[in-house]
Amino acid sequence: MSIRLLFAAVAFAALAGCATDPAPNEQFRLTEQALEQAKAVGATADDVPEMKLAEDKFNRAKGNMTDQSFKNARMRAEQAELDARLAEAKVLTAKSEEQLNVLNTRIARLRKQLGDAQ
Repeated sequence: MSIRLLFAAVAFAALAGCATDPAPNEQFRLTEQALEQAKAVGATADDVPEMKLAEDKFNRAKGNMTDQSFKNARMRAEQAELDARLAEAKVLTAKSEEQLNVLNTRIARLRKQLGDAQ
């Protein structure tokens, strides 16, 4: 009987440990940083859908923090961070493609000029 009681006590302690997730303060800092970086390169919620998702998820994470639902807050903040990083990458990719197109146009113009000169 005492072994069952011991197992029950261990199981209860394990469940209690899971129920008390710490506040995800560090994750919130990382998410805020990712959102700021995405905004710094030009990602806006109006132009980049992932940025809108990131902002929405982060707002829900803040609500979870208020409710002290730290596990959900951490999960949504992590998702928001990844969405913000994806938004940043999409903006940077689009800018790089635009620069590449400009360079290719210049190269084509120079080749034409060189061909016309010969």
